[in-house]
Amino acid sequence: MGRSPCCEKEHTNKGAWTKEEDERLINYIKLHGEGCWRSLPKAAGLLRCGKSCRLRWINYLRPDLKRGNFTQEEDDLIINLHSLLGNKWSLIASRLPRRTDNEIKNYWNTHIKRKLYNRGIDPQTHRPLVVNNTTSPTTAPSSKLSIINKPNKPNVIFGRAKNEPKNKKQKRTLTQQQWS
Repeated sequence: MGRSPCCEKEHTNKGAWTKEEDERLINYIKLHGEGCWRSLPKAAGLLRCGKSCRLRWINYLRPDLKRGNFTQEEDDLIINLHSLLGNKWSLIASRLPRRTDNEIKNYWNTHIKRKLYNRGIDPQTHRPLVVNNTTSPTTAPSSKLSIINKPNKPNVIFGRAKNEPKNKKQKRTLTQQQWS
């Protein structure tokens, strides 16, 4: 026994929101406030599910959100909080006023993680990375990096082991090579 579906899948829009849909959602929430997200789309005249409306409001349309680039102070605070809290994005967001947990998580995965790797720091453990070969850390490719004090851990760069295939086609090719 599970929860009933939030909407009728056949009669809902998917994909990018239009300006008209955004305006309808904003106007409805201004008049009636945030309430039951499951009934909001129908009451507001939107062909969206309640979850989609809730996420659109919380992550993009709320008037108190801070938009734009992150400052250096915010970068440093995110890095320090991540070293203490890990991937607890909502807790990190509670320390950064007017930023959403989703925005911080996306910023971490697209910018800060790469910045830490370039500085020679493992983004998960926040410890220095060391090079396996005799090359210097500044000239070593990222695939030759491993974590200090964890020799048995496979080299993982951005969620993928260094010798793991990048896509399905490459995986299929590797599998065919193993059998020939």
